[in-house]
Amino acid sequence: MPPSPDRSLTTAERARLTKRPSDRAITTTLALTGLIAAFMQTLVTPIIPRLPDFLDTTTADATWVLTSTLLAAAISTPISGRLGDMYGKRRVVMVLLMLMAGGSIISALSNTLIPMIVGREFQGVGLGVIALGISILRDVIHPRNLGGAVALVSATLGVGGAVGLPVAALIAQNFDYHYLFWLATALAIVAIVLVGSIVPVSTLRAGGRFDFLGAVGFGIGLVGILLAISKGGEWGWTSPTTLGLLIGGVVVLLVWGVVELRTTDALVDLRVAARRPVLLTNLASISVGFAFFITTAALPVLLEAPTSTGVGLGQTLIVSSLCLMPLGLVMFAMSPVAARLSTARGPRTSLILGGLIITVAFAVAIWLHSEIWHVILVSTIVGFGVGFAYSAMPTLIMRVVPPTETAAANGLNSVMRTLGSTIAATVVGLIISSHLVISGGTAIPTSEAFRIIFTIGSSVALVGAIVAFFIPRRGREYGNTASMPITLPER
Repeated sequence: MPPSPDRSLTTAERARLTKRPSDRAITTTLALTGLIAAFMQTLVTPIIPRLPDFLDTTTADATWVLTSTLLAAAISTPISGRLGDMYGKRRVVMVLLMLMAGGSIISALSNTLIPMIVGREFQGVGLGVIALGISILRDVIHPRNLGGAVALVSATLGVGGAVGLPVAALIAQNFDYHYLFWLATALAIVAIVLVGSIVPVSTLRAGGRFDFLGAVGFGIGLVGILLAISKGGEWGWTSPTTLGLLIGGVVVLLVWGVVELRTTDALVDLRVAARRPVLLTNLASISVGFAFFITTAALPVLLEAPTSTGVGLGQTLIVSSLCLMPLGLVMFAMSPVAARLSTARGPRTSLILGGLIITVAFAVAIWLHSEIWHVILVSTIVGFGVGFAYSAMPTLIMRVVPPTETAAANGLNSVMRTLGSTIAATVVGLIISSHLVISGGTAIPTSEAFRIIFTIGSSVALVGAIVAFFIPRRGREYGNTASMPITLPER
């Protein structure tokens, strides 16, 4: 049932409510905010090879500029989601955007490693605005517009990175690298202004107290697992550090799960998360995150590798970035189509179709990866598949999760995508490093390396589609609280 209006509202308040921004304006604002947040992920990609010189550090330590952002995003997203459910989603979005702007300024003023990592962590925290934005849509826009809006905002997770990479490459190639972070600062400020002036405040709140112990336990366990996966190749998979982090992280999360089940106001309601539709959707999300990151990790290597062995395509970073742009553009263009399919046939169908399309894309890539147009074709097909899958996952989650837990549940789903991406980065790195040939003093991946990568990508996507097939067509549904959106000032 939609929340009923407060009969004690003054005439001025009622007049303000009738002048609320349109659903299109709200959706556009949240989509733009998601694009800006996703752009932060690929912001430093063009300067990764030069970071050791820029920051006067080692190559191994410079990788923390990327790793720190990944960890911060994974840990903070479900936590910020829970805070949004409790204290107001727009309020938490504003806080995250301010942290993102602050982190961008810190990085823009940094010339050494530690401040850069701190700034990048704050930028990573901002990625939680995507899950919160999807949850805001459920609260404040009309149900007839919800499917398309959710699909669009969900797609920004991939679109922002794919479209932003050429921009970042162009700036990095022609200007001082600090301008990348000043651009990020300006974009974050624009997002703050737009959200503050356009996005309304929903009255929906979850009761109880914030689970600080649960947040700490979740963070420690997740950091251990993600660090072990992302750094295992560098530290050694059998090293005490890697094994200690991996086993320790799993143990901490198991203990955390037991404690959460006994906690009244848990960070994540594991009983809801264990429901078949939510559990299977999250498992399928791992495969989609895995497949998406294979595209963004393996194809640039293929495009930029020297042509001396007949495998690489010898392109510049900017050209490579432009070749991957169709991935994001197609995701953006497909969001309304995916939404209509989900409305007509159910989001389960969209998720299955997305997984099958990705499976076909990587199957094609196994044999077609020797020309630039092959790469563009593969990235475009993957964009179709990921577009369908990303649009379906939040809808599948929201159908079976109480409205007061929407943001936290979507945040957990984002963590599953991040886990898939982290695993994909590790797998791609391991395969490439073990299939190299030396040509002219340069180590170049072999064609066999890419065939193995694409075969694994196709297999994982197929497993995800099979998992999605077992998601129930129908289940307990909570519906949408936004039939008659009522917005009030946050107090």
